[in-house]
Amino acid sequence: MSDSNTVADRVDRFSSDRDSPAERPGASFVPPVPRRRGRSATAIPGRPHQVRTLPLSAAVAALLLVVTGCSSTSSPDGSGTPDPEATVTVGLVLEPSDLDIRSTAGIALDQVLIDNVYQGLVGRTQDNEIRDVLAASHTLSDDGLTYTFTLNDGVTFHDGAAMTAADVVWSLSQVKDDASLANHADLAAVSTITAPATDTVVLTLSRPDSSLLFNLTGRAGLVLQQSATNDLSTTANGTGPFELTSWRQGDNLQLGRFDDYWGTPAKVAGVTFRYVTDPSAAINASISGDVDVQTAVDATLSSQLDGVDGITVEKGKTTDKYTLAFNNAAAPFTDAKVRKALRLAIDNDALIAAVGGSAVDQGGPIPELDPGYRDLTSVDAYDPDEAKSLLAEAGHDGDLSLTLEYPNVYPTAIGDVLTTQLKAVGVTLTVQQVDFSTWLDDVYSNKDFELSMVNHAETHDFANWANPDYYWGYDSAPVQQLYAESIAATDPQVADEKLAEAAAIVSDDAPAEWLYTATTLTAVHDGVSGFPTSSTTTRLDLADLATAE
Repeated sequence: MSDSNTVADRVDRFSSDRDSPAERPGASFVPPVPRRRGRSATAIPGRPHQVRTLPLSAAVAALLLVVTGCSSTSSPDGSGTPDPEATVTVGLVLEPSDLDIRSTAGIALDQVLIDNVYQGLVGRTQDNEIRDVLAASHTLSDDGLTYTFTLNDGVTFHDGAAMTAADVVWSLSQVKDDASLANHADLAAVSTITAPATDTVVLTLSRPDSSLLFNLTGRAGLVLQQSATNDLSTTANGTGPFELTSWRQGDNLQLGRFDDYWGTPAKVAGVTFRYVTDPSAAINASISGDVDVQTAVDATLSSQLDGVDGITVEKGKTTDKYTLAFNNAAAPFTDAKVRKALRLAIDNDALIAAVGGSAVDQGGPIPELDPGYRDLTSVDAYDPDEAKSLLAEAGHDGDLSLTLEYPNVYPTAIGDVLTTQLKAVGVTLTVQQVDFSTWLDDVYSNKDFELSMVNHAETHDFANWANPDYYWGYDSAPVQQLYAESIAATDPQVADEKLAEAAAIVSDDAPAEWLYTATTLTAVHDGVSGFPTSSTTTRLDLADLATAE
């Protein structure tokens, strides 16, 4: 597992897995809520919306959530008698082009359909912990090459058909064998998928892959019905606690409680997703009582909710990593002193305050929710005097001019603050905010840039730092070796330690400055409980959502 070919095998997902570079793991660039731009972007985070005309019976939801239609007369913790007949309305900003979970790019589909409509053998909590779902249990052989899943009894699809081990084998084999399907590379280490018994599915690997279980919590692990003939682009036939009941594109998507659900029934009768594209309008709707829960509250507007009776604003964790990338393959960033100086010149706390305060300092390439995280904020912490000294040693004593290019969906405050802070150490920064398609061409594809900033929202995406061909051009043999060893590890603790060691090297090498990890704000009205408050842009499990009568 230590040779370069193995590393390439593990990181090729961003180069072959999906139909858009911005949708590939580790290249999932999520813009903040757009402000009056008049366009609906897909959750291919950061990529312009791909327009496609579909029947009105087929509309879907995406990123920002606003729950309405619930009673708000009970206590803030949702105590009181749950109302099983309640319908909760959720407002969303971004909209995917269709519902095909197998091939349509964008985390908007994952957010609405995974956990609620579609399920896999395993799933994940909002804190990124793995849990059994369609599998009652699972085991791993000592050599890390055989995963055995025992299936739950009585699982049925929404059309009434019983789920079988054959459905599981077919579903996973589809992804493994078809490179055009989403997350195909997630199963690269799997050699065979079999069902030795009616309640058992076995995955045999060609090499250990410590990331496989987590990969199975995403699209690669979803179980669909082999004999179903429904159109995946406009309908859905899953095993989850909710079933798709209607879809009016551009307006709303509705889920209804699946009464024959094999597990614990949903606590509300239904969920209606609608679109709220304007952050101010969403705030006003929450204040007026037209909505009961709103996620992704704009941090610069959140103070408007302070003191509003019946509303609590909850802060949640994300893996949204706002990364200031240096072009490590080009001067002056080939000089580690320049890279370290730029990190030392940036006051992360001041930057976080400028964008509304809904973020935390990261310090390294791995956010808190992901394996391998360690607090690296002390590495190259803010020290403008030392930054000046390093620049002088590198031959840049007040004469360094750089250009920062980043998408115009991100706050201009980021560029403004960086310009001021770098000027203080003798660096002249020119900021170019461009549309996302231009950014993808210039930076991501052509690697024609000096500095760039984007939100890397994908979880478990450390593979990018082990790939010298990724757009920031960071090439470290020790990091590549440690990443390969983490993937090959059969002990999760060993895998975590290898990632942590690799992350420490990356942070010390300073190939980028991790400006901050965004936190997400969710405004919750009294009487609503069970609504996720972390990782809401990527997963939204509503099985425990309830509202009191």
